[in-house]
Amino acid sequence: MALKNAMASFHHTMGETPWVKAGLVVLVLYSIYRILQIGKRDKRMPPGPPTIPLLGNLHQIPITGLYKKMRDWGEKYGGIYSLKFASSNVIVLYDRKAIHELVDKRGLLYAERPHSYVTNLVTHGDSLIWQDHHEKQKVKRKITTHNFSPLILDEKVAPVQDAEVTVLLNDLLERPRDIYYHMRRLTSSIATILVFGQRATTYEDFWGHCVYDALDRFGEALEPGANPPVDEFPFLKYIPLFLAPWKRRAIYAGDVMNKIWAEARKRVDDRRARGDIRTSLGSLADKLLDEYAEKGTNLGKDELDHFFGLLVEGGAETTSSTMLTLVLCLALNPRVQIKARKELDAVCGSERMPEWSDFARLPYINSIIKEGMRWRPAVPLGIPHRVAADDYYEGMLIPKDSTIFMPTWALQHAEHLGYDEPYAFKPESIDWPGYSGRLADGFAHHYGYGTGRRMCPGIHLAERTQWRIAAKLLWAFEILPGVDKTTGKPVNLDPNAYVEGLLHGPAPFEVIFKPRSQAHVDVITRELASARKFLEPYE
Repeated sequence: MALKNAMASFHHTMGETPWVKAGLVVLVLYSIYRILQIGKRDKRMPPGPPTIPLLGNLHQIPITGLYKKMRDWGEKYGGIYSLKFASSNVIVLYDRKAIHELVDKRGLLYAERPHSYVTNLVTHGDSLIWQDHHEKQKVKRKITTHNFSPLILDEKVAPVQDAEVTVLLNDLLERPRDIYYHMRRLTSSIATILVFGQRATTYEDFWGHCVYDALDRFGEALEPGANPPVDEFPFLKYIPLFLAPWKRRAIYAGDVMNKIWAEARKRVDDRRARGDIRTSLGSLADKLLDEYAEKGTNLGKDELDHFFGLLVEGGAETTSSTMLTLVLCLALNPRVQIKARKELDAVCGSERMPEWSDFARLPYINSIIKEGMRWRPAVPLGIPHRVAADDYYEGMLIPKDSTIFMPTWALQHAEHLGYDEPYAFKPESIDWPGYSGRLADGFAHHYGYGTGRRMCPGIHLAERTQWRIAAKLLWAFEILPGVDKTTGKPVNLDPNAYVEGLLHGPAPFEVIFKPRSQAHVDVITRELASARKFLEPYE
C-alpha cells in the first residue's frame, strides 16, 4: 500500500512539474547527441575518409587487404591521415619525414603498444612485442639487444649460421623440391640453438616445427578481420564463450603456444638435470637459468618460457618468409641472378663460399635482400604503436592513446616516396651502403624491422642470416622455375600468390636449384662434414 501511494505521488509530481519533463527530454537529447559523436573525427586531427556515427570508419575496413587500402587512403589524404574506429583514434604515418620526426625523434612518447583484448587473451600480457614500454618489457629488450648485438653475433653466432646454411645447400642438392621445409628448418634451428641450445636436425624434429605450430595458431587468432571490434566496443568482451568463437580461438591459440614453449623449457630442464649445461655453447636459456638460479628474477616461469619462445618466433618465421619471397623473386628475375653471380665470381670464384667478411665487396647481394623486404614485407601492416600523450605534428592533433600505424607495405609502394617502379623487383634501384643503418638523409629505405624505440631487437641476427642464405644460394645455384610434368615447360610462377594473415608468406611454388658447376658441388660437400661436426653438440 505504501509503495502504491509513493508511486502515485511520483506520477502526480511528474504531472505537475513541467521542468522535470523538460529535464528528461534534455537528458535524452543530450544522450543521443553524445552517442552520435562516437565515431566523429576531431577537426584538429589529420584528415581522413568520411566517418559515420558510432562506427567512424570501421565499415570501410576490408576483411582482407587492409595493407593495400592504407596505401589508397594515403595517396588520397596525404602523408599523415587519421581513421576513427568507433571512439578510438588511429593515425597513419604514410610519410618518411613524419615517421622520422615523431617515432624516431620523439621515441619515448611513441614507444607504447595499443591495448588489445584479443592479443592479451593469446599472450596473457607477457609478450615482448605487444607489452607496453614498462620495466619488465625493458628488461627483456635489454637481454635481447645485448645477446643479439653485432659483437656477440659475429664472435659466437657466426659459426652456427655458416654451418646451418651449408647444411641447407646440401639439403637442396639432395631434395630441392622441399625448399619450404628446408628453409623453415634452417631458420628455426638457428633460433633454437641460440635460445635453447638445441638444434633442429630435420623439420619433423620438435625443434624444427614447434615455432611454426605456435605461430599458426597465433596468426589465426590475430589475423586482420578475424575478430569483432572488441577494443572499440568493450561490451563485446562479456559475450559468453559459447557464443564467441573468436574468443575461444584466441584462448586456444594461447593454450597451444603455452604448451609448446613449456615443452621446450621441459626439454632444456631435463637436459640440464642430466648435467648437459650448454652455457659455453651460447645457449641463452642456459645462461639466464644459471644466472637466475644464483641471483633470482622477477620474471615468472611462464613469462620466461614465453619470452624464450617469442625470441625463437622472431628469429625464425619472418626470416623464412622473407627468404622464400627472395627465392621466388630470383626465379622470376634471371637478370638479377646473372648480375649477382658476376659479383660473386669476382670475389669468391668457385673455390670457396662467400663469407661475412666479404660483405663490403658484395653490395649487390645486400641490395637484393633489401629489395625483397621492400617488395613484399613479411608483416605488411607493421606492428602498431600507441602515443602516450597528446602530440602535434605540423599543426595537427595526435590525441593521447591514438594507435599509430606505419603501414610497411603501403609505405614501400608509395608513389610520393620516389620508388622506381614500386611493384617491380629491381635491386639495382637501391644504393644501400650498410646492412642495418639508415640512408644519408636519416630516413629508412624500408620499414621491415619497424623503427623508433620498438624497432625489432633481432635486426642484426636477421640481417646476418639473410645475407648468408642469399649470398650462398646465389653462389651455388641457378634458380629456375619448376617444370610442368605434363608439358615439359617451365611452370608459371605467380608473384601475387601469397598466404595472407598477420604475417605474409608466398604460397607453395616449385623451383629448380641447378648447381652452377661440379666445383661448386665439391665445395659444398667438403664443407658439409665440418659443418655437421660443429653442430653435433647442439643435437
